[in-house]
Amino acid sequence: MKSVFAADSYSDLYIAIGDAIMNAKQGQEVAVDEAIDAFQTTWSEMKPSNLEEAKQIDEQLKVVVNANNTKQQLEALSALSKSVHNLEKAENPVDERAERDKFAKAIQPSLDALGAAIDSGDRQKIEGANKQFITSWTRNERPVREQDLAAYGNIETQSAFIRIALAAEEIDKGALKEQYVALQTAITDFSNGKKLKNEEGTYSLASLLDLLDQSKQQVEQQQYNEAANTLKAFITTWPNVEGEIRTKNASLYQQIENDLPLLVSDLTKKQVNEKAIIEELDNFHQQIALLQGDNSYSFWDSALILLREGLEALLIVIGLVAFVKRAGQEQAKKWIYLGALAGIAISAIAALIMSTVFQSVTIGISRERMEGYIGLLAAALMIGVGIWLHSKATVLSWNQYISKRLNNAISKQSIWAMAFISFLSVFREGAETIVFYAGIAPNMSTTEFAAGIALALSILLLAAIILLRMTGRIPIHRFFAVATFFIYVLAFKIIGVSIHTLQLTNVLPTHVVSGLPIVNIIGFNPTVETITAQLILLLLVTGTIVYKRKQEKLVTA
Repeated sequence: MKSVFAADSYSDLYIAIGDAIMNAKQGQEVAVDEAIDAFQTTWSEMKPSNLEEAKQIDEQLKVVVNANNTKQQLEALSALSKSVHNLEKAENPVDERAERDKFAKAIQPSLDALGAAIDSGDRQKIEGANKQFITSWTRNERPVREQDLAAYGNIETQSAFIRIALAAEEIDKGALKEQYVALQTAITDFSNGKKLKNEEGTYSLASLLDLLDQSKQQVEQQQYNEAANTLKAFITTWPNVEGEIRTKNASLYQQIENDLPLLVSDLTKKQVNEKAIIEELDNFHQQIALLQGDNSYSFWDSALILLREGLEALLIVIGLVAFVKRAGQEQAKKWIYLGALAGIAISAIAALIMSTVFQSVTIGISRERMEGYIGLLAAALMIGVGIWLHSKATVLSWNQYISKRLNNAISKQSIWAMAFISFLSVFREGAETIVFYAGIAPNMSTTEFAAGIALALSILLLAAIILLRMTGRIPIHRFFAVATFFIYVLAFKIIGVSIHTLQLTNVLPTHVVSGLPIVNIIGFNPTVETITAQLILLLLVTGTIVYKRKQEKLVTA
């Protein structure tokens, strides 16, 4: 007995493939991996099928995962999409001819009514008939979108052009009739099974942003006809990209569908409201850019975390080594080093366990949502560590801290005690590093992640050599002062990226603040939610600085 997969499941599979293809063309490796993960999750949740088409999907998915470069990946994703389509047809056989006939029968009355209204020349009748056609098209468009994406895009484009003509101050009946004929031809061709050649191209949100930038520049130069043509190119490109916007921001999708044709018409009027058009273009640009938002981190972010945590553990270990050397117990050094190695090993095991736990927790939960939650947890911990570091940013505070650690070891007069302090120091920093990396690793490429770790390890090795030779003469407090600043910057970025991720997955609402830029390097996104959270961080930082300065004055008074 064969199973029938839910239509929603197929839709999720197609969306995941589409996202993977689009991001692969843009070189967004992390986003591609996320889309493939989403596909695998949906596919694993489907009921098993013994059909050959299902086995082909399994095989093709392996090819996608093992692709060595972007070209191979794109080819494999395209083949995977065809495999899914083949399975869908096998599981849910559909008579495409019957579907086209049903579509033609459903759409024809409203199409004929629109043609008759255009022939009458009555603007009110035309507008009413066009609304009825759009309603009918929206209700019956599914088979067109599923069978022939090129035909779907053509019908959408011609429909938008009719809306542009209707929004003009004076209707050009001849031009409107030509556009209607083009719309009628597109519908008839699909109904008759005539396939359109789908033009090859790299369509993405970036394509839309480029067209908006170009049209804005043309408006500013008062090249209104050119700007109108650029926005028409936007409308032509739109059907190839609209799916991503529809799934991430339905209200923006509807706004663009409704308002873009009106903007084109506004540019053809005798009096062009340049300021209003530019504001609208900026609004669309900002909201699309937020969907595209670069939520990635650089290898510097990866390096900073390990460098900061590693250097703190290194200082304690070297302090213990210096102590046993002064005590004439050179043989005890190996136990301190073994304690440090044990801390590294246990940290690595904890990282594997945490990774396994996160994977199990994300069963049934969006990976993007989990990344957002983990990012906020990491940011909270980083704020706490930042406050701790600030407390060590004076010579007096640092000396008191390191002396306390060493005095505890001396009082015990035990090699095992010092080895255990070495282990705990490394393990504590390792545990913090794991949490921090959990917050950023999903949003950066493996190459950059590894490069950051390699850079940090190299610096730590150099620092170890210098500290062993110059113990007591390195201004450690200055390092902590600088590290504190970068901790807060990174926490600021993680908060922005994490909240934005939760907004894209509809966990949190999105209220855009117009006129503010997107600054990806520090994770600043112009929404009320991200700005509020980041302001809270700044208030906490300011309060901490003020408090510590008062404490220092009391100590020195």
